[in-house]
Amino acid sequence: MTVTRFAPSPTGYLHVGNLRTALFNYLIARRQGGEFILRLDDTDPERSTRHYADEIMRDMEWLGLTWDRVERQSHRLDRYKEAARQLRDISRFYECFETPAELDLKRRTQLNMGNPPVYDRSALVMSDSKKEALRKERGDGHWRFRLDHARIVWQDGILGGVSIDAASVSDPVLIRGDGQFLYTLASVCDDVDFGITHVVRGADHVTNTATQIQIIQAMGATPPAFAHHSLLTGPRGEALSKRLGSTSLRELRNNGVEPMALLSLMVNLGSSKPVELISEPDTLWKNFDLSNYGAAPAKFNADDLGTLTARVVSSLDYAAMEAALRAMGVPDDVAPAFWAVVRDNSKTRAHAEDWWKLCRDGADPLIAPEDSEFVATARSMLPDQPWDKGTWNAWTSAVQEITGRKGRGLLMPLRKALTGRAHGPDMGRLMPLLQTVKW
Repeated sequence: MTVTRFAPSPTGYLHVGNLRTALFNYLIARRQGGEFILRLDDTDPERSTRHYADEIMRDMEWLGLTWDRVERQSHRLDRYKEAARQLRDISRFYECFETPAELDLKRRTQLNMGNPPVYDRSALVMSDSKKEALRKERGDGHWRFRLDHARIVWQDGILGGVSIDAASVSDPVLIRGDGQFLYTLASVCDDVDFGITHVVRGADHVTNTATQIQIIQAMGATPPAFAHHSLLTGPRGEALSKRLGSTSLRELRNNGVEPMALLSLMVNLGSSKPVELISEPDTLWKNFDLSNYGAAPAKFNADDLGTLTARVVSSLDYAAMEAALRAMGVPDDVAPAFWAVVRDNSKTRAHAEDWWKLCRDGADPLIAPEDSEFVATARSMLPDQPWDKGTWNAWTSAVQEITGRKGRGLLMPLRKALTGRAHGPDMGRLMPLLQTVKW
């Protein structure tokens, strides 16, 4: 059976980069009728919080990325200790005592000599007496996995054939000096024990994958099938950053982004398919194929989310909006007609409330100085309320006959005077809904 996992650390909110990884693993599991595991990588007791774990689950539920079970690494510390003993027993685990400053000096020295900044394995030749002296001086050391200096090769689901010389990679630290198990060891144990068959993650993990393959093999297990998706950039190829606006799922949700708009964008980014709105969740996994994705960075543009969200909102029928409109204070006898008029001009569901406030309370008119005389004439000809669907055409036709204006020069000043806006729904349909006019 196909088993995939999404493994966020509950140390912050999910962002669009995390979502891409979660979505790919979810879709593989659903397409093949397998199991999707949500694994919380919470081995860091100082930074991991229940709040962030709850928010991660809330984000995924909002998007409909439901999991089959939850696993928490903080519940598996004894298993990681057992794995560490196993690696020590086969001489693939060794203790090191360098301080961060000493390691930095070694790296800079190697770079200055034109060599790759790879750990020199000096701890392997250190005497037991020297190690004991360093323990007394510095406390327990950190533990590294001893890589077999051979070429690590795998067929990547997106990148194709990948080959990495293990001699060009530092032996990875798996346990810190304070005893905390790091991601690489914990993740390997979990993937082995949970029977993970496929792992999709960002291209920044390629080197990680190489070392994990050797650790999995040292533990006597078979590595899963790996695939590495491209990383997201800004619309001009720049690195995503806070300066581009928030990309956390929490903020996107609070800003009214629709789940299917976000999923549609994320499933198409970096693929050979154009970005288009996918209306049915099942279509996501039925059409999903890793071979459609390439290695080039994928450009994320938040403006696309706005466009797709507006399309989702415009497709919502009254039943889908009934409760929301009632909460906005739209009377039940008005709400169906109101939603039919404003939905194509509502950027988000919440945006409909702005239109209702306009209808209920009116808006300050926008009148250009050069239009003031024309607008005053038109105002004197405006029929009394109530208005119906024919009022706009009848009124503007009468104003045209008196003033000689036509086209945009006739209609735009009157729209701005009535609504305070240059754009909006068809005025013939909107005008009967206007309960208050400040003009």
